[in-house]
Amino acid sequence: MSLRTLNAKDATDLDKDLMSVGAFSLDQLMELAGLSVSQAVYQVHPPEKGKRVLVAVGPGNNGGDGLVAARHLWHYGYQPTIFYPKQSKNELYQRLSEQLKNLGVPFTDDFEGALKDTDHIVDSIFGFSFSGEVREPFAAVITAMESTKVPVTAVDAPSSWSIEDGPPSSGPGAKFNPENLISLTAPKPLVSHFKGRHFVGGRFLPPSVAEKYNLDIPEYRGVDQIVELPAGQNAKTQKVQ
Repeated sequence: MSLRTLNAKDATDLDKDLMSVGAFSLDQLMELAGLSVSQAVYQVHPPEKGKRVLVAVGPGNNGGDGLVAARHLWHYGYQPTIFYPKQSKNELYQRLSEQLKNLGVPFTDDFEGALKDTDHIVDSIFGFSFSGEVREPFAAVITAMESTKVPVTAVDAPSSWSIEDGPPSSGPGAKFNPENLISLTAPKPLVSHFKGRHFVGGRFLPPSVAEKYNLDIPEYRGVDQIVELPAGQNAKTQKVQ
């Protein structure tokens, strides 16, 4: 099973369509995305493998997906810890943070220290809109994820990767290839460089929007929000007309 990919511009336009003709709100889409992320983590790292999950949260929507995922993971019985150094003043993100604090989920400023006491990492720093140079404090975090033996699940894109071209040729992220990737809505072209387990979470995409962007809707099983793509069959590149 190969799925068509979605470039950064089309991914942005698709999100706008979901919130206009699709009638979704941003927080609805973030909730659905975070739920998909949490199911992917449960699939690759069930609680019996270790309940401590360190969630690296960026300042944008990708980080919001990570905050939602952390809440679901807590309800599944995990023990998430949140690294969120660039906290947004946006009311939505503040509510997502407060929901976690109400559950007693700890926030930390020491990623490398927390890394010593975790069983799994969720990389929700940068998503499909990332471009340019990785700056601190995230450069050090990505470098730490590159070298750690703790398994990582990346949200939509391994942080520092170009959506079109994959890992950078040098600097933080050049050797970062996490064990798992959960693509949201549809895979991005970078998956041609990805070597781990690959999931897609988009069980909210209306057929009319999928048709507009020439996307495949995979067959989801039961109540699953995610589908795993077979190894070596990640995605096929396509351009929206």
